[in-house]
Amino acid sequence: LESFYARQLRLSPHVLGHSKAHVGRVVAELVRAAKAQGLQPGPLALSLRGDFVRIGSAYEQHKVRSPDCFDILVPLRLPPHLEPQPRSADGLGPCGAFVCGLRAKAGWPRRYRPFAEGFCVELQGRSHLSAGLVLRWFQGHLQRCLGAVRYRLQERCRVSLSVCPGRPPTLHIVPCSDYVCCHISMAVRLIPAIPLGDALYLTALPPEGPRAPPAPEALWGLNASRQEQRLLSWLKEQAPASSCHLKCLQILKGLRDLRGQGLEEPFCSQWGRVLSSYVLKTALFSLLLRGPLEAWDERFLVERLEDLVLYLRDCLRKQVLMHFFLGNASLPEAVVLPRFLKEATPVNLLAAFDGPMLDLAAFQLINTWIQAPHIIRMYSSPRYLRPAPTP
Repeated sequence: LESFYARQLRLSPHVLGHSKAHVGRVVAELVRAAKAQGLQPGPLALSLRGDFVRIGSAYEQHKVRSPDCFDILVPLRLPPHLEPQPRSADGLGPCGAFVCGLRAKAGWPRRYRPFAEGFCVELQGRSHLSAGLVLRWFQGHLQRCLGAVRYRLQERCRVSLSVCPGRPPTLHIVPCSDYVCCHISMAVRLIPAIPLGDALYLTALPPEGPRAPPAPEALWGLNASRQEQRLLSWLKEQAPASSCHLKCLQILKGLRDLRGQGLEEPFCSQWGRVLSSYVLKTALFSLLLRGPLEAWDERFLVERLEDLVLYLRDCLRKQVLMHFFLGNASLPEAVVLPRFLKEATPVNLLAAFDGPMLDLAAFQLINTWIQAPHIIRMYSSPRYLRPAPTP
């Protein structure tokens, strides 16, 4: 496991630091240009707030393999008179996800009608902000601003934007050879986000699969990445300096990916969804707070990794793994949650999968752990290693 981590999973702090700094500079230029071009008087248009929020494993110190993929939230400014309305209890939207609508308040002024016609859809007789229409506007707006950014950055790097219907646009950055020492091409997923306050955001729901129908346009997903980062910071302060909790998460992600190389469809794609990185991170959070944190010292790596595998297996067998922040009353007092999260309806992250699928995933998970040395030797050869997918 140590060799597997050192050779295939661990990132160079030097390379990761350079990549994050370079991504930050390029995204700042693009967001600044997009905000300047999107300024319009009056409340009848969308525009960028002017900042961006770094999220995901690259900024939480548990990314594996290569620092070439990044996630960035780009907050938008919205007209007033839109109110969040949690819809999970209505049975709307996909199972295993918290969904929320942005509903127009009763008696919307007539002057807002152009905005409603351009960015809203009807749901149960009321206007709701459409995630699909906002995403389409965001993609086009960034594409129009890319020319100015490309000209300003031409000495540092080449930039381009790829757009896929129903998904956030991806900014591709290819550094010039004489600008940075770490010549890695990077893909940055730029995610339009609706601020709810308290560092909470709503983002468009991703399609459930390549061939799955798009999510209802009037529904949005909740992004609590900032709360996750605060919890990780608190855990870092409380745990031993040599804590292995993030290393356990990285190794388990690596084993999951290697095991996926030997699985056949249709289970292969389901394996990655059932044991998504978010599910693994949620299980780790739950296990960590059972304490004591001293037990996560580096010398207990194998024992803690086995605990995490067994905890996940039990969750899969019981078909229950609750979202860590929604309605969770057992969080440490030091991690302050917004009221919106405290009062939200709890969500089972495994509700989207049937029992036989979860039983099979539990079996394969234990099998992967038992055969970890064999799987690492077999699927780490060059003919099995696939390039990391772009986000």
